[in-house]
Amino acid sequence: MQYRPLGRTGIKVSPYALGTLMYATRMGNEPEESARIIHKALDSGINFIDTADAYGDSEEVVGRALKGRRDSVVLATKFGNPMGEDPNQRGTSRRWITTAVENSLRRLRTDHIDVYQIHRLDPTTDVEETLSALTDLIRSGKIRAIGSSTTPASDIVEAQWVAERRNLERFRTEQPPYSLLNRGIEREVLPVAQSYGMGVMVWGPLGQGMLTGRVRKNGENDLSRAGFFRHLNDERRIDVVERLIPVAEEAGMPLTHLAMAFTIAHPGVTSALVGARTMAHLDDLLAGIDVRLGDDVLDRIDEIVPPGTDVGALDQDYLPPALQTAALRRRPIGERTAA
Repeated sequence: MQYRPLGRTGIKVSPYALGTLMYATRMGNEPEESARIIHKALDSGINFIDTADAYGDSEEVVGRALKGRRDSVVLATKFGNPMGEDPNQRGTSRRWITTAVENSLRRLRTDHIDVYQIHRLDPTTDVEETLSALTDLIRSGKIRAIGSSTTPASDIVEAQWVAERRNLERFRTEQPPYSLLNRGIEREVLPVAQSYGMGVMVWGPLGQGMLTGRVRKNGENDLSRAGFFRHLNDERRIDVVERLIPVAEEAGMPLTHLAMAFTIAHPGVTSALVGARTMAHLDDLLAGIDVRLGDDVLDRIDEIVPPGTDVGALDQDYLPPALQTAALRRRPIGERTAA
């Protein structure tokens, strides 16, 4: 495994990172089997594990699995998504951050978190408030670095400016979606992250299952998440998958290997998060760690999915308030005329 610098943090991480959403027991895995998968990943050279407080009991499963191995792991988790009905058990306020981090430390059975990330932006909280609270946690030794996830480029820039003006710790990492089907971050997010020296770990490199070969045109979609994610049934995305499959076949590799090798080939990407639910899934992905895509293959991919473009929108994309609330983009009825 060739380790890469996580931006300018000084931390070295593997190009494949282990995403642990699927290890929550509500997703169907038994904790013992999840631990075996985690141990196999670590034994194979993966040293970067990512979880979140909102992933059910994933943090607890990860914490138990890392007993005796914590010091050799770069451990990342996220906060901000709702953790209950209480309106204050979510977001990025100082009040919630100071509670959420203690909860995550307890569940993970550790005294520090290597990378603590905002799961999604909180438009109700000033970014200075958030950075101030996170800065205090770094100075107390409870977290080592901070990051954001699925963040528009303009908000990444604003956070960097606020950190500089107020002498606060700045976001050192970003965790955006990126795959053969979703290349929108190549337009602004990746260049901005590179300019600020941020590490980037991308989620969804297998299109959340669409790039595993299990979803075919006019075939049955057996993905467990297809019942509640619209993008997993998007015919436009399925059509593109059909065009990518021959590219992988002619290159002599499975589609999964093509997809993973593509994501880590971008100079702005540090690691790609793999969400292997079973040992067989992990074994398949590990079999492709030596794959290197040539320019001819990357050129063919560019012809199918042009750089900087997305094929459809992901359900989990961040939507700014103005796109969620009609009143924010419509003048009062009496002010909608020029006369």
